[in-house]
Amino acid sequence: MSRPWYENDALWEDLSPVLFPESRLAAAPQEVSNLLAVMGLTARASRPARAVGSAAPDRPGIAAAVLDLACGIGRHTLELARRGFRVTGVDRTRLYLERAMRQGREEGLEVELVREDMRRFRRPQAFDGAINLFTSFGYFPDPADDRLVVENVHESLKPGGVFVLDLMGKEVLARIFRERDWHREEGFVVMEERVVRNAWSWIESRWTILRPGRKTEIQLSHRLYSAVELETLLRSVGFAAVQVYGDLEGSPYDHNARRLVAVARR
Repeated sequence: MSRPWYENDALWEDLSPVLFPESRLAAAPQEVSNLLAVMGLTARASRPARAVGSAAPDRPGIAAAVLDLACGIGRHTLELARRGFRVTGVDRTRLYLERAMRQGREEGLEVELVREDMRRFRRPQAFDGAINLFTSFGYFPDPADDRLVVENVHESLKPGGVFVLDLMGKEVLARIFRERDWHREEGFVVMEERVVRNAWSWIESRWTILRPGRKTEIQLSHRLYSAVELETLLRSVGFAAVQVYGDLEGSPYDHNARRLVAVARR
């Protein structure tokens, strides 16, 4: 049996220039500023935290800990570290983690990078905040796996900890949907074909990446969530409060929304 697309490291290597062009790298500092604002998180923990597996509290004022789940090449992981957070980046793609590690070493940043499937990573009450950004969620055919991921995040947060989950919401996609699209980045062109299936619960995409002398075709698919479906999922695993926004800047989730951003607090 062939591996699912999201476990194919060669695919993620091919996607790297598409997912991480210079423009997206340059946007990371502002995105982190927006994230911290909607999370209400500062680099210093607001209360003494308990060390995992110990009844003794850490010293007051310890740096706040953040989990970057599906961290990719560490755009936000490294930016958070630059601002004084203790950051753990988790991803299953070795090449991405190696790139993040090299950049961190060049800058002298202290970050923890873990190669693991998000369905298995759980560190009880270790983090003040967690992030999962740019539709890095919903890849698994079985919705029980999505639930397992948010259960893991919930258990990994300290009481009062906050989780930001950023997707292309079903309502947003329905408004802007195009069966075929293309865009140009420096050095390549991406053509995308999309098909919505299963009563708007699933989308399949075929990306054709054209570079000088090279053509790459990639098949992707993931689950689609509406705002109420995502909020229901988060509350069902124990998050006490969930707020929904239309972007990382905290805009309303309305007919002008660009993204579906859920901010859930344990």
